[in-house]
Amino acid sequence: CTSGLPSDVTIEIGEMSFHLHKFPLLSRSGLLERLIGESTNSDAHACVLQLSGLPGGAKSFELVAKFCYGIKIELSSLNVVCLRCAAEYLEMTEEYGEGNLIAQTEAFLAEVLGNWTDTVRALQTCEEVLQCAEELHIVSRCINTLATTACANSKLFNWPVSGLAETGRAAAGAVCWNGICTLTDMKPTNDDWWYEDVSFLPFALFKRFIQAVEAGGMKPENIAGAFVFYAKRYIPQMNRQSSFKNLNSGSTISVPSEADQRALLEDIVESLPNQRGVVQTRFLLRLLHTAVVLQASSPCKENLERRVGVQLDQAALEDLLVPNMGSYVESLYDIECFQRILDHFMSVDQASAATSPCIVEESQLMEGVSSLTSITMVANLVDAYLADVASDVNLKFPKFQSIAAAIPDYARPVSDGIYRAIDIYLKVLFFEQLRLRTSISSWFFVSDNLDSSLNPDSALDLSNHNGRRQRGVSHGRGSNLDDVKERVSELEKECESMRERFQKLVKTRRSWNIFCRRKSHQCNKKIQA
Repeated sequence: CTSGLPSDVTIEIGEMSFHLHKFPLLSRSGLLERLIGESTNSDAHACVLQLSGLPGGAKSFELVAKFCYGIKIELSSLNVVCLRCAAEYLEMTEEYGEGNLIAQTEAFLAEVLGNWTDTVRALQTCEEVLQCAEELHIVSRCINTLATTACANSKLFNWPVSGLAETGRAAAGAVCWNGICTLTDMKPTNDDWWYEDVSFLPFALFKRFIQAVEAGGMKPENIAGAFVFYAKRYIPQMNRQSSFKNLNSGSTISVPSEADQRALLEDIVESLPNQRGVVQTRFLLRLLHTAVVLQASSPCKENLERRVGVQLDQAALEDLLVPNMGSYVESLYDIECFQRILDHFMSVDQASAATSPCIVEESQLMEGVSSLTSITMVANLVDAYLADVASDVNLKFPKFQSIAAAIPDYARPVSDGIYRAIDIYLKVLFFEQLRLRTSISSWFFVSDNLDSSLNPDSALDLSNHNGRRQRGVSHGRGSNLDDVKERVSELEKECESMRERFQKLVKTRRSWNIFCRRKSHQCNKKIQA
């Protein structure tokens, strides 16, 4: 204070000390009036008060002190929430002067709530004083106001909405006439105009806003789109990059830790709408990829697998190639994950696909055709997936067979895809056999040449000592050779067994395809009749 009078009260907030005067403070604040009155300091002209619990801390109290001294302070959407909470804490009611700080901040807050951008900014600052802002219902008032605006049809009311991200761009296109500013380049507002603005909120507040717009009748597709935008903004692992830009100001912001990204991802997955097809399958699979990399919890990954499985017919092959990140990597891709996703799809489709879709009543025909189209798309996807992973030498035949057999026969009107995958898989086994045989031949060739170079006269040496040594070498080499031969024999047996199974599979499918074509022909005749 620079009033010229000696200070008679010191307010300490954290590491900051304010040397002030009693009268201006106690005349505006009920709390300070009591604390000063209760002070037992021996020096009647000076006392020290601790206000460590003041909302907003020293920064807010500096503005409060100026207000008490009659100095004009500038209220804004960035400080009004903290000042409102500080005024409540200090009991700055109308009892201690007309137009006190509580009344002034409440009046200004009402103005803030009439503007979208200012309301978003005010809600952001609530995180600093969350407990007090909740008690004063500031958070709920901001969220409800934003939700009402977001749910309103802005095109119908012709509202020119320009949010946080548009503020700078709007200023450049503004024209002022008689003190009123208008925008010269107003563009139609899309349904997703609010995504970027609310993405600046902490996730806890963002989630409450989403719940409010959902209760207000917002379309599930728009809600899902907001989550997609938020995830891409704060989970850089989703974008496969090490840094990302603040979409508002263009400045680089720090990358969240993997633990923070993992926690946010799990929260987002839990909050996504459950309706089928509302969230794009590609985004769900990208979340699953990221969950695997970030080592998210098992319930989180199971949730994503179930969601993908429900709408597997909308997936693309490249998105289904989830990397195998286990400690013991048996195959390049996580085959078990794909198997679980496929099982989820089959369990959902089982009710409508329990029998051949052709053997139905005419009233159920359209439903059957729709189901057949869906499962046929999945069958093509499965065949393409098997063809892609078949070249992995670590892929075991039981896994290959399990995935191939999960699709019912009628879902493959044409079997070219599965035959191609089988052909690729058999060629892998063939080349594995060839590689082992080549290794055996090379081993023999190198070993024999090495023995000859080290012992050129070994064929003529008939001594017992050399004879025993050679028998020892032959025995050791024979032991290694037996292991390799055993592996080759196993591969040959496995390959022969698969050939027999595939031959039976081909015969079965050919007979089933003939049956299906006949049934289809009969169904078409019934429909025409």
